[in-house]
Amino acid sequence: MAVKKKAAKKAVAKKVAAAPKLKSIGTRQTKTQIIQAISDSTGLTKKDVSAVFSNLGELIQRHMQKRGSGEFQIPDTGVKVRRVKKPARKARMGRNPATGEEIKIAAKPAHTVVKVQALKA
Repeated sequence: MAVKKKAAKKAVAKKVAAAPKLKSIGTRQTKTQIIQAISDSTGLTKKDVSAVFSNLGELIQRHMQKRGSGEFQIPDTGVKVRRVKKPARKARMGRNPATGEEIKIAAKPAHTVVKVQALKA
């Protein structure tokens, strides 16, 4: 007679506690309040947090310069900063939507704009 093997017991996966839901902040914070909040939550000094923001600003600026990459993604924040070239626009005739009167729209030179984009969460 064949002997049946007992199935090995599988380890039960432990349930990971869900991260506490973050409360929304209803009012716009000042630079000082932002630095203070980050300092409190990380244990860094306000001077260190301020230095990090300063260096981050310089780094973004170097990416946005004329010969820079033109794109910078801030890690772990879901924010991308990019440089976009807008072409020159010729002068043209347009119409005033309120009165229907024809107006001349002036020409615009080519220029560069910096756009900040929220990435998918």
